Amino acid sequence: MKIRILLLLVFLVLPSMLRASGEEEPTIYVIKQGDTLWGLSERFIKDPNYWPNMWSKNSLITNPHYIYPGQKVRVFPDRMEFVPVEQTPAAPAQASVPAASSAAAAEDLQEVAAEKTYTLYGYEGFLADDGFKPFGMLVGSPNKRLLTGFDDIVYTDIGADLKAKPGDKFLIYRKDVAVKHPVSKEEMGFKYVPLGTLQLTDVEANSSRAIITKSSMEISPGAYLLPYKEIRRHEISLKNTGIDLKGYIMESLNGVNVIATGDIVYIDLGASQDAAVGNMLYVVRDVVIDQRKVLGKSDQTFQELLGAIVILEVRERTSTALVVKSIDAIYKGDRVVS
Repeated sequence: MKIRILLLLVFLVLPSMLRASGEEEPTIYVIKQGDTLWGLSERFIKDPNYWPNMWSKNSLITNPHYIYPGQKVRVFPDRMEFVPVEQTPAAPAQASVPAASSAAAAEDLQEVAAEKTYTLYGYEGFLADDGFKPFGMLVGSPNKRLLTGFDDIVYTDIGADLKAKPGDKFLIYRKDVAVKHPVSKEEMGFKYVPLGTLQLTDVEANSSRAIITKSSMEISPGAYLLPYKEIRRHEISLKNTGIDLKGYIMESLNGVNVIATGDIVYIDLGASQDAAVGNMLYVVRDVVIDQRKVLGKSDQTFQELLGAIVILEVRERTSTALVVKSIDAIYKGDRVVS
């Protein structure tokens, strides 16, 4: 009888022991400031497109980019798991892996831990209400040329009456298309596209002569002039949203229909909605359910994750943002959520 009991215990315990020994001990990684889901998945899983998987399969992450310093992640060779708060040990556990593997993992961890920033160059453009007024306008050029560029002479309506003086610099913008909200169809303002800079050389009472000191596109009479601000490349750090933000992509800087990583977009969230520079928002699209394939009427909705944007500049009702990730084509009218 004792022998039978012992054999039974062996058969019950042995499979679980084999499973435990066959699974590699995970590395415990502690989230640092600036970490992102795709940054973690790219470094550890070697697959930058794994992160939507990680988001959808981890019930602990109700907000896909809300991972914060101090959270712990179990890193396996083929997956990652967030450690529940109640299971978080007092100190990070050491992985039981060979020395060479540990060194490689440590190098990856150090690289991922660097704070994630995004670069603002100053040529992203903006949306402004119809009531937006420039400081002045470019009114013409010698020989009535319609297109001018770098080092060309132009005339402006900025004069001594506006306290202008030779040497003053101005930013040049083109007033572009009117932008309407994709849902309400409300006119949200006009797109202003940066064209370059100019410097005044001779100033009269209510006009001036200037030279174009920088141009990124052709410049024509009627271009808007705004007070010059030093256009310096600077870094923008991620900042968690204080509230849930929900909005829409309304337009892109280059006006293309298909938007992808690296493109500049304009959204309907601004300071009045508590949007802030550095906020990261996810781009989603509602999936249309074919009711003919559903037994009975279904009110269930699904969302397709398309990518992510980071806000670079905020105005009262709108913001300028950079598409930092796209895993599928993004279009005007797609939703953004925090």
